[in-house]
Amino acid sequence: MSGSGSHEDSLPLGFTDGLVVQEIGYDDDVDFDLRDAIEDAIGAELADEDWDDVTDAAIIWWREDDGDLTDTLVDALAPLEEGGVIWVLTPKPGRPGNVEPSDISEAARIAGLHATSSVSVGKDWAGTRLATRGRGRK
Repeated sequence: MSGSGSHEDSLPLGFTDGLVVQEIGYDDDVDFDLRDAIEDAIGAELADEDWDDVTDAAIIWWREDDGDLTDTLVDALAPLEEGGVIWVLTPKPGRPGNVEPSDISEAARIAGLHATSSVSVGKDWAGTRLATRGRGRK
């Protein structure tokens, strides 16, 4: 799946009005147009990393040297409402900080998540949607 690059036409992350979306990994290299589009879609500001209430979703800006993605995913899961999703946003291939899809998949698996789709979310960033595994598995 690939986004059109225009955030006005449709927001590829599927966020809607009223959702609480936590943002993790904010830095000066994030896609500010995407952030604005998400905030417009949800009708509120993104919750920061210190948010301690329930969330509907999370976006994680992740770069190759940011540390342990599994730990960050586990932290993002803690306040996540059942059925919520996590988007891992990484620099596209060929850009500084790019993360291999296999590294995201492995971290997700260890954290009890699985990748459901990937999209282009701007000129420099790609997104991988992660969801919780079915509750019936033990």
